[in-house]
Amino acid sequence: MPQAYVLGLGQSGISAARLLKTDGWSVTVSDSSTSPSLEQRKQTLNAEGIAAELGGFPDFANLIECHKSVDLVVVSPGVAWDLATVAQARSLNIDTIGEIELAWRYLKQIPWVGITGTNGKTTTTALTTAIFQEAGLQAIACGNIGLPACEIALQVLQQEIKPDWIIAELSSYQIESSQTVSPEIGIWTTFTPDHLNRHYTIETYRNIKAKLIEHSRHIIVNGDDPYLANFGAAMWPQAIWTGIEHHPEAIADGACISDGWIKFRGEAICPIDHWHLLGKHNEQNLLMAVAAAKLAGLESTAIDRAISGFQGVAHRLELVGNYQGAPLINDSKATNYDAAEVALKSVSPPVILIAGGQPKQGDANLWLEQIRQKAIAVLLIGEATPLFAGMLRDLGFENYESLDNLENAVQQAANIVQHRLHNHPSQPLPTVLFSPACASFDQFANFEQRGDRFRQLCQDLIKQTS
Repeated sequence: MPQAYVLGLGQSGISAARLLKTDGWSVTVSDSSTSPSLEQRKQTLNAEGIAAELGGFPDFANLIECHKSVDLVVVSPGVAWDLATVAQARSLNIDTIGEIELAWRYLKQIPWVGITGTNGKTTTTALTTAIFQEAGLQAIACGNIGLPACEIALQVLQQEIKPDWIIAELSSYQIESSQTVSPEIGIWTTFTPDHLNRHYTIETYRNIKAKLIEHSRHIIVNGDDPYLANFGAAMWPQAIWTGIEHHPEAIADGACISDGWIKFRGEAICPIDHWHLLGKHNEQNLLMAVAAAKLAGLESTAIDRAISGFQGVAHRLELVGNYQGAPLINDSKATNYDAAEVALKSVSPPVILIAGGQPKQGDANLWLEQIRQKAIAVLLIGEATPLFAGMLRDLGFENYESLDNLENAVQQAANIVQHRLHNHPSQPLPTVLFSPACASFDQFANFEQRGDRFRQLCQDLIKQTS
């Protein structure tokens, strides 16, 4: 029986282990950490006949010296590709792959839409999936959205489902460890510096994402992204370009918005006012999804129905409700300066901004300029508080406060709304925007948990006034 080792006991690693076990492999899963939750996962896998080890990764050289079989190593996205254990496996010529590559080996007979980019991936993935499903296709979202790709592969292996399309949101972590993933359609949404703590240089980060695009049969690129427009024009002359800013290639042979209509290669698909999401960035996401749908041969009527009914994705400029008439917007997915800048551009002033968390590298200047133009108050939380406070002082922006946590920030936002309502009733009510510009890991497990907490706090506020 062939022997596989899976590194990482997260959901992706567990799905990969179950897939391999079902296909006749002997599987050992390991994780470098220990915790009660990981111990519970270990016990669950043991009960399924899958070995699990906590507190370290295998020494593959030692295993081979002891004449133990090591036929495959599968690396979860959270495990760095340059980790010593992973590098050792590759140096020993062990077949070492990521979990997306493993899923691809089982699903490559099905056409994929592979979607990558710094920002915009999830909305584009969700909308593309909705359009394909509206057209009557069994399209399944996976990767960073929906189920792990190996879970889809397991269900296909067990003949529980028979997808027509796989719509995969793929991060740089997943692409980095994928050698042969070759989507039918590859989409690149945006590109700005991110994950440099993992990839070290912007060139490495860019080249990882470019690998997915280069392996795609059809290529769709956001022509309104300055970096992609400059980098991609020479790289992929055959690409389909999209643009809301009169990108010439988009108008001639791609997807664009013109004369109030969404168009693809000159064909009017539907009026743009059928689209309900805020922001130019969401119009860019829309055009990339439309281009994918048309390349897949879908009817414009189905595209129109899906666009008209699409309400967006949780934690991405999600309107939670209104407090005393002030909109409360959850943009917890804004984990970097560029995403947070886009969010501020998308809402009308005045804005009460809640920001902070675990700071990332990047250029904050454009984000700060949006704060200067639109914010009447900035409420800071988390590890980034001293950093952001210094930035705001240097900007000459004085109306900021340092709060201990999200609970206090939401309450203070409510206080500001109340003060404005009672003391300046003729002035427009502010929008309360939770757009952190930071990772969540200082106070939350992930951005979803952070956004869920913000949503609950807002709903509690609304209940108090109902």
